[in-house]
Amino acid sequence: MAGEEAQWRLGRRGKLLQPFCDRAGGRPRGRSRRLQGALVDFGAKESFIRAAARVQEHYGLDVAAERVRQQTLAHGAQFSAVPMRPPPASAATRVTQLDGCLIPIGVPPPTGADRRRGKQLLWREARLRLAHPQDSVTPRYGATLGSGARTGALWRDPARAAGLGARTYVPGVGDGAEWIRTQFQEQFGAQGKYLVDFYHVSEYIAAAALMTKPKDPRGWRRRPQGPLLANPVTAVRRAAHRYLSQRRQHLDYAGARAAALCIGCGESESGHRHVIQHRLKLAGSWWKEPHAEAIFGLS
Repeated sequence: MAGEEAQWRLGRRGKLLQPFCDRAGGRPRGRSRRLQGALVDFGAKESFIRAAARVQEHYGLDVAAERVRQQTLAHGAQFSAVPMRPPPASAATRVTQLDGCLIPIGVPPPTGADRRRGKQLLWREARLRLAHPQDSVTPRYGATLGSGARTGALWRDPARAAGLGARTYVPGVGDGAEWIRTQFQEQFGAQGKYLVDFYHVSEYIAAAALMTKPKDPRGWRRRPQGPLLANPVTAVRRAAHRYLSQRRQHLDYAGARAAALCIGCGESESGHRHVIQHRLKLAGSWWKEPHAEAIFGLS
């Protein structure tokens, strides 16, 4: 005992001895794995202030919102760097979609200015990609604020996690944006076939209907939609000639329907709400790009 007391006295001048922390396998001011999990679970779903209140409510622990923020972003960044694990067997047909939505990104002002009042608020497109086997209703998601090229490079990650194999057929659906079609071709090539979302094509037909038949645009719009589903694109070219003629090879709705495949990207568009917008578009909130990317890792 005298020796221990001497060590404690020496520890105050040199290396500090902490026998309880050593025995418990922890460190001072640290957080157990269970507490870290609780902080991240709440921080990934609600604002950091409300998450701290949830921890107090459920566990009786008084944790600062800043601690919740640090743990949530740190774990999100780690998860973002972990590759998705593929299933043991590849799928014969794997559906994939890609779509974007806008989230608020704040650019801090120069040093010395009020960081909240002086910030510049921008709206950046968060690009959500998903994939799942044809007979599954549980997609694997991924999201990024990166460029089109980076988004395309990451597109294969949820595809692999959903069972992408060397012989997997890949039907892809998205809007008519040129960069999406280009990235799909680069990532999946002859292994897949890209289809322009039927709703987006119908929007172009609807716009043409307002000018072609202003007294009955709805009735005029429905006439070319029927032939479009049967694939004779020439029947609807007058509605939106430029748009359709440039995407003719991506309008095989009859083939998709015959194979029981979707012809719209409703899955990815609805996924925005619970994967991205639920957390990243809270009223009054804005994000730095690295922090938004970290939250994507927890989605």
